[in-house]
Amino acid sequence: MVKGLYNKLREAWKKPDTERLRKLMIDWRKENSIVKIDKPTRLDRARSLGYKAKKGFVIVRVRMLRGGRQRHRTNKGRRSKRHTIRKVVKMSYRWVAENRAQKKFANLEVLNSYYLAKDGKHYFYEVILVDPSKPEISKNKDTKWLVKKTNQNRVQRGLTSAGKKSRGLRSKNPMNKSRPSVRAGMRRGK
Repeated sequence: MVKGLYNKLREAWKKPDTERLRKLMIDWRKENSIVKIDKPTRLDRARSLGYKAKKGFVIVRVRMLRGGRQRHRTNKGRRSKRHTIRKVVKMSYRWVAENRAQKKFANLEVLNSYYLAKDGKHYFYEVILVDPSKPEISKNKDTKWLVKKTNQNRVQRGLTSAGKKSRGLRSKNPMNKSRPSVRAGMRRGK
């Protein structure tokens, strides 16, 4: 059986060359935390998530600090609640990366994102953004759904793949209390 190009790329990224990845991360750390890039680093992954090499599609690399979220330490007060530093946020790092990319490029909509690499201090993600004002996007049958008003600000409303996973909406089981939303489930008395 002959494997295609994207199949080989996918296999190569399952066990990436550590030396090459280390050199890439050294360069990425010198850049800004959110950088617009010409073409995706993982072409197979980007294509499987809807990326096309044409006008209206933008790829952004996002660098994020690892180590959990922390709130500032108060000097006064003896209540134990005040001294818990670790903040448990239900948002995954990938969802936060999408949010930051959307904030930087406010006129674009987030289509999807994928993991790149991590080192001792950072996570690296690539986010696929789409410009809904371009005719290449609005007239194409595969991407014209992004132009609708209901799909604006998808990231902030948790409608991307990473957002839905963090909200617990991957399972369509009728016993899933997260659907349609946590508050709606409380109102129904479940």
